[in-house]
Amino acid sequence: MSKVFSSVPMSLDGCIAPALMKLGQPVDLWLPQWMELQKYVFQQRFFRESLKLGEGGETGEDNRVLEETFNRTGANIMGKRMFDGGEQAWPEEAPFHTPVFVLTREVRTPWERPGGTTFYFVNDGIESALQQARDVAGGKDIRIAGGASAILQYLNAGLVDEFSIALSPVFLGDGLRLFDGVDHRRISLDIVEAIHSPVVTHLSYAVGRR
Repeated sequence: MSKVFSSVPMSLDGCIAPALMKLGQPVDLWLPQWMELQKYVFQQRFFRESLKLGEGGETGEDNRVLEETFNRTGANIMGKRMFDGGEQAWPEEAPFHTPVFVLTREVRTPWERPGGTTFYFVNDGIESALQQARDVAGGKDIRIAGGASAILQYLNAGLVDEFSIALSPVFLGDGLRLFDGVDHRRISLDIVEAIHSPVVTHLSYAVGRR
């Protein structure tokens, strides 16, 4: 059976997004911190080619990890807050190139984008979204793309098999912390891999259930 995983960049103080990165806030209040957190991603050739950002880019371990993450993913799941922000910011050819299931109370018809991304809006919970994702993933893995609340819901429900963190050498000071509210009594972790590069450290864990 396909695996369920998450993979996100994180600051040294545990944040995956700046505190002010939300709808209605001026971009200049949070964009510099977000770009610092994500800087290594924009340097990679695979990412640049995927988003049509131009030629060039790094081809080392960081690039390999990004490419492998993309290639293993048959469908994505995300929360409404992540979708709302992305709907305004993503290019016309959204960067997922898979079906994406959005956890929301909003009733909305599927939104098809160029390049193979179609957003489906799920109103009946995380398990329903996961089953729908499995049905279309073609045997590939399911990625819980974010944000922190969506990842935490799946983690606490015992539905995540693996997660990886790209630990960036930055402090955000205040922000959206991924593991606030994690139910540590139900989860055990085993280290799968640690990869160091000059710009980020990739940490991968297998998730067990107590």
